[in-house]
Formats: sequence, structure tokens, C-alpha cells
Amino acid sequence: MDLLDFIIGKINTVLWSYVLIALLLLSGLFYTLRTGFAQGRLLGDMVALITGKLSSLKDGEKKVAGQVTGFQAFCIAVASHVGTGNLAGVAIAVSIGGPGALFWMWIIALLGAATSMIENTLAQTYKVRNSDGGFRGGPSYYMEKALGQKNLGYIFSVIVIVTFAFIFNTVQANTIAKAFETSFNMTSYVAAGILAVLTALVIFGGLNRIANVVSLMVPVMAIAYVVVAIFVLALNIHHIPRLFLNIIEAAFGIKQAVGGAIGVAMLQGIKRGLYSNEAGMGSAPNAAATSNVSHPVKQGLLQAFGVFVDTILICSATGFIVLLYPEYNAGTNTGIQLTQSALSYSVGSWGMHFITLCIFLFAFSSLIGNYYYGEANLEFITKSKSSMFIFRVLVVLFVFWGSIASLGLVWDMADVFMGIMALINIIVIAILSPKAVAIIKDYMKQRKEGKNPVFRAKDIPGLENTECWDA
Repeated sequence: MDLLDFIIGKINTVLWSYVLIALLLLSGLFYTLRTGFAQGRLLGDMVALITGKLSSLKDGEKKVAGQVTGFQAFCIAVASHVGTGNLAGVAIAVSIGGPGALFWMWIIALLGAATSMIENTLAQTYKVRNSDGGFRGGPSYYMEKALGQKNLGYIFSVIVIVTFAFIFNTVQANTIAKAFETSFNMTSYVAAGILAVLTALVIFGGLNRIANVVSLMVPVMAIAYVVVAIFVLALNIHHIPRLFLNIIEAAFGIKQAVGGAIGVAMLQGIKRGLYSNEAGMGSAPNAAATSNVSHPVKQGLLQAFGVFVDTILICSATGFIVLLYPEYNAGTNTGIQLTQSALSYSVGSWGMHFITLCIFLFAFSSLIGNYYYGEANLEFITKSKSSMFIFRVLVVLFVFWGSIASLGLVWDMADVFMGIMALINIIVIAILSPKAVAIIKDYMKQRKEGKNPVFRAKDIPGLENTECWDA
């Protein structure tokens, strides 16, 4: 076990400290330049799609019963990547990297939004129709249809199933169980039973129940957490100018540069930002493909906005709460305990219980989102209903086991699997990016003409195997 732990640790160091950071940064920068900073220029469209001012459907088209809306697909993806890392991981990054880490999280969100737009636009373009009239898709599907590499799609699907539906969900369940034990003195077996039942009730209801649950949970949890962060800022209003000055100084200050602190801040901020928003890793496209929209870029924009929600809103909220705590870098508390102590310092003892509630909402929504990623990829491998039933039972059992198990090596193994998954997806979307850029330019052309964009595959030369867009 020690040898295995050592090997996995070395692989993770190479993947996450060198290879993936470089590739994801370069990808984000390249797509930002290639699309003419579309993630910034089209920010108004993102907000309009969220609020409904710009319809995700064609003008006059009504929602089809049983189909997932663009907003619901957005919520499934946000539910998965907004998790306990936004509470615990950001606290660790700030305590190690200082205030400057928060600035570099913002930068990586800005660049990552471009990568997210590319991969999710591809997922929408190459989605397929289900027998019930709904849609499914993701990296495995565009690997098969755009690259002609179905075997690579099979490999990718297996990695997603193992990583998200099983390993990540054991960790999320474990986090919830530990939080319940601390706040409510609840035994892990009771917490395991409650979580297993709740999970079964949602996932056995199919995609539409998943979409309905997360489209309710995600806005509530995100808004509640951000509101509390704003309340903390209001209580410390006289410290706000100094807070932002510290963030900028720590990111660019001469003293920090000489002492090497800028490098630490950059590394921590970039790693946490990339890991949190998952842009380019091939996870969110599984949710993006499920929606019925009139143009693939509409869902690409919604998912790019999810990167901003994850990092600019929720990670920043945690960062502000922690940085306003005088002992944030004392080393006495780390991770979720640091976030709890920081919030309790500002608002009182109820802050600790509020964080426990947030852990439940964030982790349980991640659990449901992770499950759906597994379901979409299992459907790529097989259409067997009995296989899907067995898969759902296994997910519930892993949730139960994760709640009572002592996890350590499991989390490191998940990092390896996710790293390999990201590496495959980054290379694939780089190869396919000219198609995605052409589709984005088609959207922007229609918007300049004052239209509510509608996509026709025949308008893009050389675009093939787009069965949902051929009409």
C-alpha cells in the first residue's frame, strides 16, 4: 500500500503540478484569442439566457415535455463541480498561497470560460436523441462522431463512470457524513442510510427528476452562500478597501516577488481554480448535451457562465470570508474547519451550522451531478436497461460505503483518473476546435444581425454526423 501510495502521489504531482496546468492555461488563452474574447463579449448573452430575456429555444417554440431546458442542464453541471472544494479547497489555497491566490483564481476562471465554451458547444453539436425524445452526449460522443474514434470514447466513458459515479461520490458522501457527525452527533451509519435513500429517490427517477432537483437546489445554495458572504463583507465594510489591496499586492507586489510568494499564490490559485470549475476536463459536456436549445453555442455560453458562478461567486465568497479572519494563516485550522472558524468569527456560532448545511447542499448536489455523468457515459457503452439498474444500485451502495469508510488513497486515485480524463479531452477538443470556433462565429454573426440564433449544420462547411441539427 505504501508503494502504491508513493506511485500515485508521483503521478499526481506530474499531472497536476506541471502537465495539466500548462495545457489548461494554454488552451484557455488560445481559445480566448481564437474566439476574440467571446466569453467577455458575450457575457450579456449569458445573463440573458439565465434570466430568460434571450430564449434558449427558437422564437415562438415551446418547451417539449420530457426534455431538459438549457437552464436545467446548466444546473446539473454546476451541481457537479460546485462541491466541498469550494468551501474547503479554497480555504487551503488561501491559507497556503495568501490573498494573491484568489486573484489567480479569477484569472483562471476568465480563461477557463473560453475552454468551457468550446467543449460544451461541441457536446451540443454532436449530441444524439434518446428514445424518449430527450438528448444525451458528451466527450465520448464527439470522439466517435467528429473524430471517428469510438474505442477512445469507450475508454473515456469507463474513466468517467469510475471517477465520478463511484470514487468522487464516495468522497462526497464521506464529507457529508463527517459534517453531520460533527454538527449533530449523528453516527456514520445513520448518515449513510439517509444519504443512500435520498440518492436512490433522485437517481431512480431518471434525468428529468435529476434536472428538477438540481435546478431547485443549485440556485438556492449558491444565492444563500453568496448572500452570507455579502453579509460578512457588510459587517467588515471598513476592512474591504484593505482586503482588495492585499489581494492585488499579494498577486503583483515587489516584496512578494522577491520572497517567492507570488509563485506560491499563482500555483495555489491556478490549481484550485482549474480543479474547481473543471473547464476543459470533459465533465460538464455530459450535462450540456442534454438540453434542447436552438443553437449549440447557447448551451456553451450557459456552461461558461457556470465557470463564473463556481469561481467568481462561490470561491470568492469563501476567499473573502477566510481572509477577513485574522488567524487564517496561523495554521491552527485547515480546510473546512478554517472556513467554519472564519465564518463563526464574523457572524457568531450559527456560522458553523450554516457551513454544515452548505456542505450538505453542495456535496449532495455534486453527488447527483456526478451520478448523471456516469449515466450518460454508460448509455454510450450499452443501452441495456438491466445494466442501468445495476449501475444505479452500485451508486447507492458506494454512497453508503463512502459514508462509513475511511478514505485517503481513494481520493488520490480519483485525481489520477480525472487527470487522465482531462488529458484526453484537452487533446481532443484542440483537434476539434476549428469546428467549435466556426459554430461560435455563426452564433455571433446572427446576434449582430439582431436575431435569436438558430443553428443549421449545413451552414458550416465540412460538419458531419450532427443528427440533431441536420433538419
